[in-house]
Amino acid sequence: MNNVEKLSQPSPPTKEWKAIVKEYAKPNVEKAAWQLINTVGLYVLLWVAMYFTLMLPGAWKWGATIPVAVVAGALLVRVFILFHDCGHGSFFKNKKNNDFWGFITGTLAFTPYQHWRWEHSVHHAHNGNLSRRGVGDIWTMTVDEYLSASAWKRFVYRLGRNPIVLFVVGPMFTFMITHRFPLPNAKPKEKISVLWSNLAIAAMVVALGFTFGWAHYLIITLICMTVASTCGVWLFYVQHQFEDTYWESGENWDYFKAAVYGSSFYKLPKLLQWFSGNIGFHHIHHLSSKIPNYNLEKCHLSHNMFSSVKPLTFWKSFKCINFRLWDEQDMKLITFADLRRKLKADGLTA
Repeated sequence: MNNVEKLSQPSPPTKEWKAIVKEYAKPNVEKAAWQLINTVGLYVLLWVAMYFTLMLPGAWKWGATIPVAVVAGALLVRVFILFHDCGHGSFFKNKKNNDFWGFITGTLAFTPYQHWRWEHSVHHAHNGNLSRRGVGDIWTMTVDEYLSASAWKRFVYRLGRNPIVLFVVGPMFTFMITHRFPLPNAKPKEKISVLWSNLAIAAMVVALGFTFGWAHYLIITLICMTVASTCGVWLFYVQHQFEDTYWESGENWDYFKAAVYGSSFYKLPKLLQWFSGNIGFHHIHHLSSKIPNYNLEKCHLSHNMFSSVKPLTFWKSFKCINFRLWDEQDMKLITFADLRRKLKADGLTA
């Protein structure tokens, strides 16, 4: 069954799948507390460890510190997932607990909690909707949009889709610079939250800068944030930018299909699944953002409706790097090379 045939199939009754996911949309304070200990607690311990490794003599200093910084960066991805759950109100049952720990974990990840929560809610509400793109997603053009674009816009799009820009330069710029400013259409509450977040981040930076020494702190932060932001954006990318994903316009857009077919089941090795906070079960997360990360796998396995979803494996996911444009005719993402072949077959040029 090709993607056109698959996406043309009717979705199951809303009551049916909602009844299933509802059973797993139940926060558990013990599990949440344990995740804070084994994630935020461990992240703090890694910074303590780096403080002492920097006291080692000669080459031993950075030979020991850099690997710990890399692990801390990977762990920061998991910290972000806890932050992400708090933003959805799914980590704890109590809103105050979600908001408190969302602010703390957001500070560690250089991300304003309230503003990001609002922006991310827009992504969830319009995921896969061609008519509602532009907030909280990765810029994706259709074939027709690309062909009708100016040479300058095509250049900017290609540049933005370059892997170095998309997964290294862009993520660092987003977390370190873009997150310091609210979007123009944000409400006053979200705009003020960016200010409070910036003040908390500044306090953290000053405290650690004086503790570690500014040069040491900046090098460690650069390593941590490069690893964390690159891995984080990569996860977000493959969760929606795979070949047989889902995009539809206006009234034809379907919530269930956007969740199950427009969000990948990224099947990772157990260690990577732990570091990524189970977010590979993204099809489940988009069906119900109220399911905490520690219940996603259980929900996925609970019904054939979910567990039969074709997984995207770790090694196959690297193929997603090449996808650039949404082909509305074949209903799939294609590469620039695919576009050239299609145009050549029609006697046209890009």
